[in-house]
Amino acid sequence: MTATAPRLRTTASRSLTRLLLVTVVLLGALFAGAVPASAHAALTGSDPKEGAVVATAPAQVTLTFSEGVALDANSIRVLDPTGKRSDTAELVNLCSGDIVKYGVRLRTGIPNGTYTVAWQAISADSHPVSGAFTFSIGAPSATAAVVPAQEVGGGLVGALYGIARYAAYGGFVLLVGGAAFVLACWRRGATVGPVQRVVVGGWLTMTAATLAMLLLRTPYTGSGKLSDAFDLNGLRAVLETKPGAALISRLLLLGAAALFVSVLFGAYAKRDDEAEKKDLTFGLAIGGAVVAAGLAATWALAEHASTGLQPGIAMPVDVLHLLAVATWLGGLVTLLVVLYRSPGIERAAVLRFSRIAFWSVAVLAATGVYQSWRQVGTWSALVDTTYGQLLLVKVGLVAVLVGTASVSRRWTARLSEHTAPEADAALVVEQHASEPEPVTVPDDGKDAKRAAQLARQQAALSTAREKRIRDADPERTGLRRTVLAEAGIAVVLLAVTTVLTSTEPARTQEAVDKAKAGTQVAVADRPVDIRLPFDTGGQNGRGTVELTLDPGRTGSNDLRVSLEDPAGKPKDAPEVKVSFTLAAKSVGPLPVVPDRVTAGQWKASGVQIPMAGDWQISVTVRTSEIDETTVDKNVKIG
Repeated sequence: MTATAPRLRTTASRSLTRLLLVTVVLLGALFAGAVPASAHAALTGSDPKEGAVVATAPAQVTLTFSEGVALDANSIRVLDPTGKRSDTAELVNLCSGDIVKYGVRLRTGIPNGTYTVAWQAISADSHPVSGAFTFSIGAPSATAAVVPAQEVGGGLVGALYGIARYAAYGGFVLLVGGAAFVLACWRRGATVGPVQRVVVGGWLTMTAATLAMLLLRTPYTGSGKLSDAFDLNGLRAVLETKPGAALISRLLLLGAAALFVSVLFGAYAKRDDEAEKKDLTFGLAIGGAVVAAGLAATWALAEHASTGLQPGIAMPVDVLHLLAVATWLGGLVTLLVVLYRSPGIERAAVLRFSRIAFWSVAVLAATGVYQSWRQVGTWSALVDTTYGQLLLVKVGLVAVLVGTASVSRRWTARLSEHTAPEADAALVVEQHASEPEPVTVPDDGKDAKRAAQLARQQAALSTAREKRIRDADPERTGLRRTVLAEAGIAVVLLAVTTVLTSTEPARTQEAVDKAKAGTQVAVADRPVDIRLPFDTGGQNGRGTVELTLDPGRTGSNDLRVSLEDPAGKPKDAPEVKVSFTLAAKSVGPLPVVPDRVTAGQWKASGVQIPMAGDWQISVTVRTSEIDETTVDKNVKIG
């Protein structure tokens, strides 16, 4: 029989293996250290406020969020000191303009004590959010109310969902970047096995990850139990949501991508006529671009870009950003695999990729600046929030990656100076240097020991020949090393980018921090809306005052004030006055006496707010000749 000497792993193979191991370790560390995804719709206010002690039971409990949320009748629960529900399980939609506010009505006659408000929702960018806080009626008391200890979106299900999200991004990069590399830089790559494995592997990874996310969506946003992944009713409910529709759309587009890949590595790879191949290249490029943009849009339509400031601009910008990332990083990985597994790539192909990578980075930088402004907003948020700090890390990694890429460009320029015959001859030798001569072993097996010895010698000679070729081609060796470094940095960059998508945007986090500090935050182009309980001390002196300042910024504003009794009905009063004070600038109080419109309603136009700052809004209510009270709240205006 004939035995072939075993192929020893070459230096290139060992380097590539090390890169894969480092990739696994880095991703593993990120997964292990990752906390459950922070909710991107944050609670920015409540009435009653967290920890507040109110004199009488409010008619309802309201929650204000930073962006749109999906709620149902059980999303907001108010538990009395014994742990029983005190709300009517009737969700009240109080949204107005850009203000996202929901509430639940409380039962009548509830006793004094400490009440727990537990809530859970799905934010507009598909991430689950939950929380709990307490307030007291009359005076604080002990409470037996129990809320879930595990944050929604956490635990094993949260970890698996996070891994699937990472894998989906990685598969998208390999699929799109690898295909773009073949069509735009190296058409002959369609016949190269390692390149085919990169693209097909990206498709398989993305498809498996998308299916996993679709199944895990029900427990991820609900019970947290892995067994609920196969709940058909839950799956049906998921399909009716925006994230579910995005995942289904992604699967359909992956079906189109499978057809694209089969043509690319089938009919296209076998086509020999250059004119026909050119036409097919154009057709595949158009079709592939449409599918790639559609896949990128499934993220843009369901995550950060779809909510917040300027979503109509942010979504197409996000699509461009993702396509630029995939073209650059996916092409880089493909080039790395080609340099190590099939080093016969033409110099012109490397130069073409270098130019495409440059423009991809330019698009990446432009779209990244816009996205950063949109999600961060202020310099303080860039430094003081987790999102801002991660963004700075990402910018640093991009800078290092661009610097490494410039070194690769220099190696590429030197590579192009070689004459074609010399380079091509070296490539041919290099491709076959590690292929050992077959060793014939007699059937009787008597010379098996000698055959093994000869096999080892031949493998050593093969390794030595390869080393001589590499030493004689320092430019190609240098290019391999710098591209390897680029790929390693790119892995970390992609991981940080994925973490960013599951981190509270800096604008939202800053708003939440200020809200917790006791200041209601006025978002640009949104009216100031406050609601405060009052008690003048006399007969029928209790109620709630609601004040709206529109548009809630410096300059002229319209002021609306309404009073409600404890039953939620309009409450009239002999006099209502409002004043504005900016203590930091020693401005005010600026008095405003609104005109009575109807029972329980007052209005004033042209209310001037002279400058931005933390204003104290005070409302004085008089219910009789001697009974009056003043309630106030701090609000950031401008």
